[in-house]
Amino acid sequence: MSKVAAKAGVNIDDIKAKLMKNAEFEDEYNKLEPRYELISQIIEARKSMKITQEELAKRAGTRKSNISRLESGSYNPSLDFLIKIAKSLGKDVHIEIR
Repeated sequence: MSKVAAKAGVNIDDIKAKLMKNAEFEDEYNKLEPRYELISQIIEARKSMKITQEELAKRAGTRKSNISRLESGSYNPSLDFLIKIAKSLGKDVHIEIR
């Protein structure tokens, strides 16, 4: 739970559970879940390496604003960009179709 949510006495899991009762919301959530899972993995890898967005951008040969937009979810990156970011973090990208 975020610090803001905790201060407000809001439980994010309760809100999500209520929203998931709406079929349209659940469909949209499920469509976006893989994207946000990947973003979470990128953020976690960057933070575990104790590097800033700016340092990651330098390693990847891009601008900090691109990393910021990627991590915020407001950017729909190409597969090539994601591979470049992963390599900059010492990681590989694996894609699976189920």
